[in-house]
Amino acid sequence: QVQLVESEGGSVETGGSLRLSCAASGRTFSIYTMGWFRQAAGKEREFVCDIKWGDGTTYCADSVKGRFTISKDNANNMVYLQMNSLKTEDTAVYYCAVVQRGIGRYDSWGQGTQVTVSS
Repeated sequence: QVQLVESEGGSVETGGSLRLSCAASGRTFSIYTMGWFRQAAGKEREFVCDIKWGDGTTYCADSVKGRFTISKDNANNMVYLQMNSLKTEDTAVYYCAVVQRGIGRYDSWGQGTQVTVSS
């Protein structure tokens, strides 16, 4: 199993920036993909961005493309989400998650961190 701990989120005004981090521990050798998801109040959890642990290929949802960037630090088992030009609709609890080799789905999740964007 891989354990994940997100950094503290925060509150910013519209147009501001925040950087989230997620530290992985445990079976980190088994990580294939790390991703960020978010869940706004009253809505289902949605995909934000992911990154392949090996070659660093990234993919982000259309709603955040051009504003959010996912990156990683393999040596320290960290993944980051740089969020720029934040909008009120980005307000949500953000989760990092892991796909392990041979599993094929996200099966380890962090505890979540609140991001609030106010106008």
